[in-house]
Amino acid sequence: MVFIRGRHPESVIWHHFRGPGDGFSFGRTNGVFEARLLPNADRAIDLFLALLEYLQPAVDVFLHDWRTGQRWTGSGLANVDVRDAVARARQTLARSAGVEITAYGPDEQLSLTANLELFVYAETDRWLYLLQGKGLRRVARLRPRSWRLEPGEFAPSEESLRAVRLTGERLRLAPLNAPND
Repeated sequence: MVFIRGRHPESVIWHHFRGPGDGFSFGRTNGVFEARLLPNADRAIDLFLALLEYLQPAVDVFLHDWRTGQRWTGSGLANVDVRDAVARARQTLARSAGVEITAYGPDEQLSLTANLELFVYAETDRWLYLLQGKGLRRVARLRPRSWRLEPGEFAPSEESLRAVRLTGERLRLAPLNAPND
């Protein structure tokens, strides 16, 4: 058992116990700012939901189920509805992975990859300050995930299929193409 003695602010004590996934890399390429985050599975969904709040009130959404290859899209969706739909599927998404969700507007994009990585693309550097405000620390380089699956490598999951279908229905997303096109 570890005890930290003394009068330390809660945020300082928390830093002793957080994992390496609580950092983010941030840079600019070809005029676009990019933030990359590799939190643990549960935190990835929580951060995605928290960061969605910083996007416009109406967003476009892209949903891709890597298990089936099915893709859906929707335009001008209420941000609050997107957050609600993703929050309802939160536990299944964190446990099963394999689903890519992107919400975007005219100058910003937030993506949760099938491998539970988070990416933010924007025309301004405001995300640097938003991420730091969330208690994340900027690092020069993130350690790669100890696991990374490709499309077709995710194990079949009825629970995941159901969660993806319900998310698409709640948001009234339109299918983009036939599976595995």
